[in-house]
Amino acid sequence: MSTQDNKIPNVAPPSADAPTAAADTPAPADPGSGEVVNLAGEPISAEQLMQVASKRIAELEAELADMRERWMRAEAETQNVRNRARREVEETRQFAVQAFARDVVEAAENLKRGLDSIPPPVPGEPEILSRLRDGFAGVERNFIGILERNGIRRQDPAGAVFDPNLHQAMAEQESIEHPPGTVLQAWSGAWTLNGRLLRPAMVVVTKAPPAELPAAARETAGQKLNTTA
Repeated sequence: MSTQDNKIPNVAPPSADAPTAAADTPAPADPGSGEVVNLAGEPISAEQLMQVASKRIAELEAELADMRERWMRAEAETQNVRNRARREVEETRQFAVQAFARDVVEAAENLKRGLDSIPPPVPGEPEILSRLRDGFAGVERNFIGILERNGIRRQDPAGAVFDPNLHQAMAEQESIEHPPGTVLQAWSGAWTLNGRLLRPAMVVVTKAPPAELPAAARETAGQKLNTTA
């Protein structure tokens, strides 16, 4: 064996100040001792442990409450969307024929005008006139029945109080027999489709005669007339 093979490499001894790996790693607590340590290996008391646990529980409860509130809001919004969609579908189904219904009620009004144009029955009238009147009346009844079965209804506003939601005033007429704002005459009926206004009634509305108006109202009306003239 040569001399070079017997040489021992020069290795510097470890310094006393240099930390070792074993010194950096905290020693685990003895499982049998019942001692609790934190992540740094330092022992903590039972009171500190309860504080940490209570804080974590409170955080988890807050997160749970927040998630529950978000879930309830999302569920409520989803239900609102379902309800709106259901209403829209129902309204579309009910009022899809609205334009067609307006034309149909116009035909019904023309049929009524034709029936009203026939003279009322009198003794000794021609039989053909009676048959014609009865025939028109029967056709009108059947036609109105078909419309009502499909949600289209006619309201006769004669004698009712003027309602701007159902009536359209075409003229005013003085009357002492009816209070002001009464529908004195209806040129056409008010038609609705499933409760929604389809066509307003064309009506004549009563108003008070000038003699029954208060003095201030008569003076104002006279000033308006003079201004218009």
